[in-house]
Amino acid sequence: MSSGEGDYYYGTLLGESIRPGTAIEGIPLTVTKVRRAAAGDATAGQPELWTFIEFRVAADRVTELAEVLSAVLSKDGGWYCDIGSRDEVLVVFHGRVFRYPRGDQLERARAEEYGRSVGVPGAQLDWPE
Repeated sequence: MSSGEGDYYYGTLLGESIRPGTAIEGIPLTVTKVRRAAAGDATAGQPELWTFIEFRVAADRVTELAEVLSAVLSKDGGWYCDIGSRDEVLVVFHGRVFRYPRGDQLERARAEEYGRSVGVPGAQLDWPE
C-alpha cells in the first residue's frame, strides 16, 4: 500500500475508516490517487466498497499525522492506515501507533497481532515491507 522515498512518507487511507463527525485537517497531504474497489470483508462488519486515498506527507509531519489518524480512525471494523518511507513503517489503529524500521519482523508481528485483536482479517494485514 505504501512506499517511500526522499523526505516524504507515503500511505493509503480508506475513506470508510474515518469515524463520522471527525476530520483530518491542518496537516498538508498530497493526494496522489483516489480509487474505489470491492475489497471489504462483510464477515468483519466492513462495507463491500472502499475508497482508497493514496497520499504523501512530509517527513516532518508524519508523527503529527499518525496522532491525528489514531484519533479519527474507527474503533469498529478493524481499520488501520499504513504509512511508510524508504526506512520506516507506521501502522496506525484507533488509539495506537506502531512505528518500526522497515524489515523488523518482530515489530511487524506485534502490529499484526494487535490488528487481529481489534478485528482486522488476517488477509488484510498486508502493508508492504
